[in-house]
Amino acid sequence: MRVCILGSGLSSLTLAKALVNQKIYVELISQKKNQKISHSRTLGISKSNTDYFKKNIIDIDKLLWKLNKIEIYTDNLKNEKLLDFKSNDKQIFSILKNYELYQVLDKDLSKNKFFKKKFYSNNKLSFLDKFEIIVNCDYLHNFTKKYFSKKIIKKYNSTAYTTVIKHKNFLNNTATQIFTKKGPLAFLPISNIETSIVYSVHNSSKKENNITDLIKKYNFKYQIIKMNKIDSFELNSLSLRSYYYNNVLAFGDLLHKIHPLAGQGFNMTIRDVKIFTNIIKDRIDLGLPLDSSINQEFEKKLKHKNFIFSNSVDFIHEFFNIERKTNNKILSKSVQFLGKNSFVNKVFTKIADKGILI
Repeated sequence: MRVCILGSGLSSLTLAKALVNQKIYVELISQKKNQKISHSRTLGISKSNTDYFKKNIIDIDKLLWKLNKIEIYTDNLKNEKLLDFKSNDKQIFSILKNYELYQVLDKDLSKNKFFKKKFYSNNKLSFLDKFEIIVNCDYLHNFTKKYFSKKIIKKYNSTAYTTVIKHKNFLNNTATQIFTKKGPLAFLPISNIETSIVYSVHNSSKKENNITDLIKKYNFKYQIIKMNKIDSFELNSLSLRSYYYNNVLAFGDLLHKIHPLAGQGFNMTIRDVKIFTNIIKDRIDLGLPLDSSINQEFEKKLKHKNFIFSNSVDFIHEFFNIERKTNNKILSKSVQFLGKNSFVNKVFTKIADKGILI
């Protein structure tokens, strides 16, 4: 079987590695020779997904900073904790740097006999006829504009600011999320001396204060030595209406894009990789043809789950967006009360770890 992957981002490399591990020939086609990966961006990966990644894709244990607790606060309750999530096995979530994962995958694939990377300066599609399946991760490709233009897009009127702070040595195994009046702010540990920051600031607020000053205002546990350059990007969510066109399957951020407040974007992609590769493996084991029906089965298995999960994250955003605009503690106290129920807490933790299990 021959699979073509359009695009050269993390989603493309992750899927490519999962496929070549099954001895499937993969040709990755990119329009850019040098993929620019931000050094200020990090990824959060759940425990079940790190286990899957290490077993079925590549061992990333050395890249991971493992967290055993997530604490959530809100401006309306000041220093009073809103929620916390813990794990008995000492790992509930892991954080790693985007560019480090990219380098590990890229280096490994470059040595694999089932993998080839090519670069094209145009969007012509004539070379695609030789592949049984084409996976499109390239948002700017002409094919995307032509066949994957129908999507549900939501603009959050917010800008995400990302950076990494260096601080004094500290037992740094707890992630912190603060729902501030200007938007959600996350402190995501990546070592005992470094922490990644993602601050999603509502555009109506971003001119009122300097982002650096806002980060320092809400920092209550780190003695900051240095703050790296701050990157930014506009926030929106996206759900594609149709996952495939004939033998071409949309994938990664092209398929679904969610608000970063829950750290679940790449987790959704990993779950997609698992389903896609399992479908192919089952076909091979049964001696069935590998054709466009794989895309149809992929959509049938995942579309409803991804839609529910994406809307759940959006609901969390909208809930705290309402809370952000008020000084009333009723909403926060209600969430706090629910979070103290061990059953509810376990359900939330399980969904964050494994996604929607229906």
